[in-house]
Amino acid sequence: MDHSLADKFATGQLSDPFSFLGARPARQNNQSGILVRAYCPGAIKATAFLSGGQVELISLGGSWADYLEGFAPVEHNFDPYRLKVEFSRRVVSTFYDAYSFRPVLGEMDLFLWNQGNHYQIYHKLGAHPTIHQGVPGVVFAVWAPSAKKVSLVSDRNQWDGRRLRLRPRGSSGVWEIFVPHYRVGEIYKYEITTQENIVLIKADPMGFQMEVRPKTASVIADLGNYSWSDSEWLSKRARTNFLTQPMSIYEVHLGSWKRKEDGSWLTYREMADLLVPYISDMGFNWLEMMPLAEHPFDASWGYQVSGYYAITSRFGGPDDFRYLVDCCHQNGIGVILDWVPAHFPRDSFALEYFDGTHLYEHADPRQGTHSDWGTLVFNYGRNEVKNFLVANALFLVDEYHIDALRVDAVASMLYLDYSRKEGEWIPNRYGGRENLEAMEMIKTLNTKLYEFFPGAMTIAEESTAFTGVSRPVHLGGLGFMFKWNMGWMHDMLDFMSKDPIYRRYNMERLTFALLYAFQENFCLPLSHDEVVYGKKSLWDKMPGNVWEKCANLRLLLGYMFGEPGKKMLFMGGEFGQRYEWDHNSQLSWDLLDLPEHRGLREFVRDLNALYKTEPALFSLDFDWRGFEWVDFRDADSTVVSFLRRSNNPDDTLLFVFNFTPVIRRNYRLGVPSPGFWRELINSDSFVYGGSNVGLGGGLLTETPGSHGREQCLDLTLPPLGFLVLKRS
Repeated sequence: MDHSLADKFATGQLSDPFSFLGARPARQNNQSGILVRAYCPGAIKATAFLSGGQVELISLGGSWADYLEGFAPVEHNFDPYRLKVEFSRRVVSTFYDAYSFRPVLGEMDLFLWNQGNHYQIYHKLGAHPTIHQGVPGVVFAVWAPSAKKVSLVSDRNQWDGRRLRLRPRGSSGVWEIFVPHYRVGEIYKYEITTQENIVLIKADPMGFQMEVRPKTASVIADLGNYSWSDSEWLSKRARTNFLTQPMSIYEVHLGSWKRKEDGSWLTYREMADLLVPYISDMGFNWLEMMPLAEHPFDASWGYQVSGYYAITSRFGGPDDFRYLVDCCHQNGIGVILDWVPAHFPRDSFALEYFDGTHLYEHADPRQGTHSDWGTLVFNYGRNEVKNFLVANALFLVDEYHIDALRVDAVASMLYLDYSRKEGEWIPNRYGGRENLEAMEMIKTLNTKLYEFFPGAMTIAEESTAFTGVSRPVHLGGLGFMFKWNMGWMHDMLDFMSKDPIYRRYNMERLTFALLYAFQENFCLPLSHDEVVYGKKSLWDKMPGNVWEKCANLRLLLGYMFGEPGKKMLFMGGEFGQRYEWDHNSQLSWDLLDLPEHRGLREFVRDLNALYKTEPALFSLDFDWRGFEWVDFRDADSTVVSFLRRSNNPDDTLLFVFNFTPVIRRNYRLGVPSPGFWRELINSDSFVYGGSNVGLGGGLLTETPGSHGREQCLDLTLPPLGFLVLKRS
């Protein structure tokens, strides 16, 4: 053996292990044949079974004792061969030599990845069980362009980075190796040697599964075995325009919705058996789950991701999660998953400084750090990073049948100066504050998502007045289907938290959102962010005694369902969770032993039923024709009223809200048509825990009219209550 070559191999100067190990043509003593070299620590001798004969390998001894080498004047077609290795005490092991296999990834895969256009790169990078050259095993591939060498380490090779070194694929920055015998369920990481000879141990950025925290190894997973039963749902999804459909979303943190008696988590499959029937019974038709990509820190709620392609193992494996999604679809429930492409944590085992350089993040902290969250910002301008994120979104829709991605912290992606002081950020090439690379990534994502998966969509959690968030890319927008209306949420909660005596002075909080309601496709969220960190639960935000809190909560929820926009409610809000949300424990289900909380839940169930059956409440959500004020100027009574419409005048609904605890008798409102107006919902009903003040089922219009209309209704408005009426 050429020891200088071995020295280069050992120190990483010889980056391609296949140029040193394995079988290759050679000449010895004027004879042509095959030279076989293997690295087998502790071996005494070995035999390579080639296609043309055997080659005996012996240890070279001394400092090279772990290397075995042999030559034989035989022919070889360079198909995979086995090694029979003898260790001390007559221990013998026979296995395929990983260095006898050809590369797996094609040149086009590598080219498209480097161009940033390989939207199914998750079929190539990562760990994939497969049969290669007739042999079962796993192909491993990882992007680490600045690494000096990359090794696969695992239990099977004693975490020894000298045993399975990956081959570099030209200048692509991708390293790969096919390893026979490895199986689904085994754990692994990559040992990466930097150009400064620093050794990093990293989880697989595209690994499909990880160990349950606090362990951090990647797990070999096979995503090809699950048998889906939701083809009917997916077919319907592709034909549906969700802009004109009812969307009542129940937001859930899986670890704290409900737990077992011993306090442990429910599994994905157990959640399917409990959560899905509950959602269906309550009338919600969408489930939004807070982030489920793997994350080591429970208190991050999933928003600091270490494994973007790995659904968290806290609640089971990939197929268990698929079962949950499948059950949702079979019960007519769409699935939204929170997705976090805005930043990632500084976990040393994950993406940070991945190959000894700032690979996924910006090197300059003025671009690459989020000081508020202590996290790192993706370098959206790098082709492969952009590809990593876009493909990740497509992967979740493709492999897990997710229907929508709620994209977290979009505002922080759009602005280079987000939460930064002057001098702490770098302007774009035009001198502006917009993050052009992030915008391009978002546009590409939305364009490709709709192209590849018709009916799938994205929802932006975006808190600024950025123009065109939910407008199509070809019309100059970012391409999201919906945008959270954060302004509505803050204004509404601020108004409802005030004592009713002061609400008359803050009526603009109720009405302001309608000035811009049709500029975007809005979702009205009452989310988890509003019930933590001292903000109080929805229940606790409401003023007054127990009866008044319940009545005010019914007002809040009724106003959300009445206004244009899709609806979202965080778990526990449907029955009046009294305390702030705690990710470490389940909701206070024992509150349902109290009549006021049972009544509130019954109210939400009826509200959902009304919402889904009345086209006026959803068919023109994003068209000014779908909403009309009747009266928003009655600050003295603190009463507001409006109409919701569809394209059919017979669908018109009248909403009347009384935000004070005073019964308003003989309250006259003009209505668009004469006849009997039936009471569809009275939030003050005994059934919901109210005082049962109302119309007794409905009433006839009268003359003279009011509010510029020929006909009117002479109403009795319940205290801290609202009515929904429809002409029969």
